[in-house]
Order: sequence, then structure tokens, then C-alpha cells
Amino acid sequence: MDRLQEKYIKEVVPALTEKFGYKNVMELPKISKIIINMGVGEAVGNPKALDSAVNDLTIIAGQKPILTRAKKSLAAWKLRQGMPIGAKVTLRGVRMYQFLDKFMNVALPRVRDFRGIGSNSFDGRGNYAIGLKEQLIFPEIEYDKIDKLRGMNIVVVTTAKTDEEARELLKLMGMPFKA
Repeated sequence: MDRLQEKYIKEVVPALTEKFGYKNVMELPKISKIIINMGVGEAVGNPKALDSAVNDLTIIAGQKPILTRAKKSLAAWKLRQGMPIGAKVTLRGVRMYQFLDKFMNVALPRVRDFRGIGSNSFDGRGNYAIGLKEQLIFPEIEYDKIDKLRGMNIVVVTTAKTDEEARELLKLMGMPFKA
């Protein structure tokens, strides 16, 4: 069992039950999956850029990503329907907890001028999204081996019914929200 999963069972569950008054264990919010998405717009003119993005995402997530393809053709950007323009990976189970632990405790503090993340990026249904400007904040990525800085979107999907429940869940798990 992962360290963060153990923390959820021993510390977070009793705190959430006390705060929100859940009567059943199945009512408790939990993290169901984490989706990491990396858009590579330059892949239209340079297909090799997509390969390096896929390699970076594989190293970060510990799982091979799938290619995302264009849904529509856009003549202004020379984009055709079905062309690969990004990569995404969905983490569940042990890998999800390992990634979240690494993200909160190692990667986020490496962000330049880090003072915490905003607590208003919830979607109304208890899911939290955060955008990163560079992949270098992850310790596995070697500065000398990357060809270009690429951003990524990370979505933490929870089973919480409201944003307040999800915010409290993530705060108790150790997410560094701004005060």
C-alpha cells in the first residue's frame, strides 16, 4: 500500500466523517483517477516533437500515454482531422497515489516562486484541474535531454459531490493550497 493511500485510510477518512457527518463509508469522497494531458501543437509541422513529448510523459507518469488526435480540420493551422496533436495518460490505483504523492511533495515545491496552488480551480462537481508551464519540475526529467519546455494539464477526479468536499479531501491529503 502506498504512503498516501495509507494516510487516506488512517487520517483523512476519520476527519472527513467528523466534518461532513457521513453515515456510510461509501459516501466518503475519494480520488478515482488522475489525468495528465500534454498538448503538442507543433506536432503539425514536426512529428518528432510528439515523440519527445510522449517520452517525457512516460517518464513522469510511469505509464505509456495514448496519442490524442484532432477532432476537426483547421486550414489556418494546417491541421487535418485525425492528426496526432497531443498525448494523455490516465492513472488509477497505486500509480495514481504514487504520482499524486510525488506531485504534491516533490514537484510542486520545485516551481519557481511557489506559494501554493489556487483553490478555485474546481469544476463544480468536485474535480480539480491545474496547469503547469514546464515539465522540468519533475525530478525524473533531465534538463540536458529535453528539446523544448512543454506544459501540461493535470486533472484530479474525485467522487465528491461538491467542491467543498473535494477541497477538504485534497487539503487533508496534503495538497498545498494558498491560504
